[in-house]
Amino acid sequence: MSRIGADVKFQDGRSRLAATPRMTLDVLSRLDVDGILVRTIDEAFPTLDEAAVSGFARAADALGMFVRMGIGKINPYMTAELPRVRVLGEGSYLAGMQRMIRLCGSYGWTEVWTAVGGFKSGLPAPFCFDRFRTDVSWQAQLEATSAFIAKLEPTLRAEGVRLNIETHEEITTTELLALVRAHGEDIVGVCLDPANLPVRGETVLDGTRRVAPYVHLTHLRDLVLARTEEGLSRFLMPIGDGQIEWTALLGLIANPQPLPEAGSRAAFADLAVRRAKAVPLAHQRDPMRVVLLLVVGLLFLGSSVWAHYRRRPRGRGRA
Repeated sequence: MSRIGADVKFQDGRSRLAATPRMTLDVLSRLDVDGILVRTIDEAFPTLDEAAVSGFARAADALGMFVRMGIGKINPYMTAELPRVRVLGEGSYLAGMQRMIRLCGSYGWTEVWTAVGGFKSGLPAPFCFDRFRTDVSWQAQLEATSAFIAKLEPTLRAEGVRLNIETHEEITTTELLALVRAHGEDIVGVCLDPANLPVRGETVLDGTRRVAPYVHLTHLRDLVLARTEEGLSRFLMPIGDGQIEWTALLGLIANPQPLPEAGSRAAFADLAVRRAKAVPLAHQRDPMRVVLLLVVGLLFLGSSVWAHYRRRPRGRGRA
């Protein structure tokens, strides 16, 4: 069974939709979505306050909404960018991650989001991707990530929690599969964001086909690839307004076998992706060029399987 929720980012307990996680649920309920992916639990609940988290869980249950959580990044070479996780572990990033995993497990939030790297919007390509850091090789980052997952394995297995690593801009599906196979699909899976695949030179359908058996979460965003003065760029689009063949993609990730309730698949649409936004290969700042590329995107408009999401509020965001 697949259900549609909203992928929501928080900062110091606030989202772009409301002042608190509890109020954010109310907004989503009025939008008639089935659930929420809190991108990182520590950003929604900075101290992991038990009363706040339990109140949020009860509210979600009362609204009939499912919950998925994110727990931060797993690449030791970029964990300094997430100091709050270290604070939660009283100085240990590992302990902070273990604490969040245990919390998720205690509420039955067993499919959690994570990623290997981040996107630095203020830096030029290719250094905006952790893959192209100059202080450490990408291979060393992958090896360190695998070693860190190994340290999390006992906690993940004890709590029945699975890390679903996003197909983020810095990592290929082949590299993701290597992590799944190295640690076991019971504790490592995939969060599929099809709009990120072309950034690493993969076609959407081929990349999806590779990871489909291990997909337990998805981010639903569309894209247009178009040439700019800097070269080929990816522009994020509302679902159905881009170049992704949604019928074919959904067919690839559909699982005909029944899944346990805790492992049921959930799809999340990014409420914030409402305007075209370029991602390197090139950066796009010229408003007129954005309008022109929107027109290009509309030329590829087909039947949208998620058309009702066009009613959602406007805003800007990315994975």
